[in-house]
Amino acid sequence: MFNVQLSFTNTTIFQFSSSFMAQHHLQLAATSSHGWLRATPSDAHSETSADKRWDSLAFNPVKTDYIYVMKSCKDGSFSNGGLRQYGNIEISPSAAVLNYGQGIIENLKAYKNKNGSIILFRVEENGLRMRVGADRMCMPAPTIEQFVEAVTSTVSANERWVPPSNKGFLHVQPLLMGNGPVLSLIPAPEFIFLIYVTPVRNYFEGGLKPINVVVENDIHRATLGGVGNIKAIGNYAGIMKAQAKAKANGFSDVLYLDSIHNRYLEEFSTANVFIVKDNTISTPVLGRTILPGITRKSIIEIAHRQGFKVEERLVPVEELFDADEVFCCGMLYAYCLLAALLSMGKERL
Repeated sequence: MFNVQLSFTNTTIFQFSSSFMAQHHLQLAATSSHGWLRATPSDAHSETSADKRWDSLAFNPVKTDYIYVMKSCKDGSFSNGGLRQYGNIEISPSAAVLNYGQGIIENLKAYKNKNGSIILFRVEENGLRMRVGADRMCMPAPTIEQFVEAVTSTVSANERWVPPSNKGFLHVQPLLMGNGPVLSLIPAPEFIFLIYVTPVRNYFEGGLKPINVVVENDIHRATLGGVGNIKAIGNYAGIMKAQAKAKANGFSDVLYLDSIHNRYLEEFSTANVFIVKDNTISTPVLGRTILPGITRKSIIEIAHRQGFKVEERLVPVEELFDADEVFCCGMLYAYCLLAALLSMGKERL
């Protein structure tokens, strides 16, 4: 068994398993300082973790205690952010996010280790990625420091909603959206930065078991010159049809191809893809159509530091059937092997 551990300020934060490169143990100590936090439950709530029915969790929204809200100033900076009771927010019917899709999201998670400490993973990377995406969408964004502080504050305030170790995790969803009223196709005059959290189980119904996926040949998640390399909110609605079809046919996820040649691997719906052949790990090279996943980056760093060969390149779909192993990675499930794959009627088991 091949074990991968990422350590964050001397605390283990992720653990993956795989069959390739047997008998090797990889470990990466992340350089960031936001490895853990200790939180005090809100005085307004007395319910403890023991009162939650953690075993009944699914990947669905749960109303928690607090959200974080911060608005932009006229100069594009953000200030006076803070926590408020969980609830609906006020937004203009002519808001740019509703009418023109001017908005981006991030995803990260907080969870407890065996000692009960709450763990966050490379939060500043999410903050940086949001700023890159905001620039592409003509939006101002919080500083990385503001982003990290907002995330840790929101998780701390909702500490009682973090499931126990091995029972799930707290899904953390930051959003940045154009709110001020606009009619012309112009950037919004006002922007809202929002974070909400919800406790969830694993993204896939089978937990960490290998999944079945299908390669999509008709629908593409991104095109050159578009916004496939950032987390624009409109990126996901466009692939719901392919997702629904795949799930109706018994598949857990969809693997998308490039829109030019319809041959080269890009990514899954919410995850990056890797293939393994003869002790070489290959993954599609980043460009203007592939999201730079933080888990992807971490896996590549681990492999490089331990002397393994990693190739970032164009990966033809045909290589899926000759690979020793295929896996996907992302925030929602860290790492997941593929049990079966279907492409153009050809099946890999």
